[in-house]
Amino acid sequence: MDNSLSRPFPFSLTPTRAGLSVPLVLGQGFVPLVDKNISWFNIPYQVDTDDTGRGPQLGYNICNSTTEGPTSLCQTAYINSLDDFCIWAPPKPGQTVGEIEGEMVAWCTRPGHGTRLMPAGTLTGVQLTKTPDYIQVVGFMNQTLVDMVADDEGGEMDPHGADNRGNPIGGLVYSNAWTGTFVQAKEWHNFNGGNYFCFKACDPRGANAANLCQHIFDTQGCGFNAPSNAKDGVFESCAGDSQNPPGQGPAVAPSSSLCSQFSSTDIYGGGTQVPVPGASTISFSSTPTPTFTKPSSSTGASVSGPTSGSKTNGGAGPTQTGNAALGRAVHAIVHSAWDFVVYSSILLPVDISELYLDSLRLLGNDTSLHYRAA
Repeated sequence: MDNSLSRPFPFSLTPTRAGLSVPLVLGQGFVPLVDKNISWFNIPYQVDTDDTGRGPQLGYNICNSTTEGPTSLCQTAYINSLDDFCIWAPPKPGQTVGEIEGEMVAWCTRPGHGTRLMPAGTLTGVQLTKTPDYIQVVGFMNQTLVDMVADDEGGEMDPHGADNRGNPIGGLVYSNAWTGTFVQAKEWHNFNGGNYFCFKACDPRGANAANLCQHIFDTQGCGFNAPSNAKDGVFESCAGDSQNPPGQGPAVAPSSSLCSQFSSTDIYGGGTQVPVPGASTISFSSTPTPTFTKPSSSTGASVSGPTSGSKTNGGAGPTQTGNAALGRAVHAIVHSAWDFVVYSSILLPVDISELYLDSLRLLGNDTSLHYRAA
């Protein structure tokens, strides 16, 4: 296997790829995916409710223990650490990235996110790098284990696309590597193909996020968009300098430091938690419990989701209570690596406490979990 990530992808472009001219029919009040500000505590059932052009969003964004597994259609992904990250990959085998990029779902290394899990042996070498501006994973894989076509040279996923609905449509990305709590990465790109991948999430607090996570060089591959020192057979977590923005200066792998190497069997299924390099001042928790305040009626994202988790296009949606009053009371269901916490947007009266506990049971959650009222 080629150990270099410098070669471009020989993609075959499709009419929906970014930069091509396609007829767009978008709903009135349409908000591009990249402009949707969605707190981790306020993730809707589906981010994209625009049922035009390419059709509806395939999956869902509220993902928990009821959605996790090989048929999950979760479209919320994470890049947290070497042992805890996801990539976008097909929901079913038989189609190339270019054919199905709008329907990609999250495949993750660790349970707890409500997604599909990468089977053992998927990853054969990975370098995670955290820089002042972004966090990225680059590496080698057996792409058939995540339902990619064996000889597919791949393509790019990003929050733009020709219709600004993203690829995948409605795909969200979060990271806890910047603050210790989950922060939405509004600019990101993921290239998969030729048995290697790269996934970069840019820190939204930085002034150069859009340039460092460019979405217009989709035929240039990882070596151009996310240069790194990844090697097949090596699993390492590093701090590093930020690269030149793609298209601005040479595509040279920036210097890295504080690298720690691990055995793949230790970190993928072995239980070893890899610290984020250079993040010693950040306090992490397997069950984040930040102070939660009641949000305003508008999130600034103009998004909403149905109250039912049922889907007709394959894969089970997240189980949700059908009680409308309780649905209005429970603000959001948020998950961590190992369990789930329910936050309510209003104080729950004592006389519906049993109904509240019943809703937790329906959601597959432990009724011993505590909630914090707003």
